[in-house]
Amino acid sequence: MSQRPIITTAATFLSSSLLFGSLLVGANAQASPKDHDQARTALEAGQILPVTEILTKVSAEVPGDVVEIELEQERGRWVYELKIIAPDGRLLEVEMDASDASLIEVEQEHR
Repeated sequence: MSQRPIITTAATFLSSSLLFGSLLVGANAQASPKDHDQARTALEAGQILPVTEILTKVSAEVPGDVVEIELEQERGRWVYELKIIAPDGRLLEVEMDASDASLIEVEQEHR
């Protein structure tokens, strides 16, 4: 479905306020300093939106707690993939276009 993640970020919503973690390399991702530079270059070139804008947009469209974010290049475009725990406890995978924060897909993760 996707190529390996460029950056993985953890974020948690607590008491209606965003507690944002620092950038972390995901357990299954093998990000290199080059990946970080690639993401920074894309952000500085205006190819992607900052993760804070993505979090604001997704919270308005998909209720729940964001527990993971990955930035990937899929089919020639940058995509933020978010894992969200819905209020009913389901784990959702949400894909958003990194250039304009438009919702691409929401699917339920199967445990």
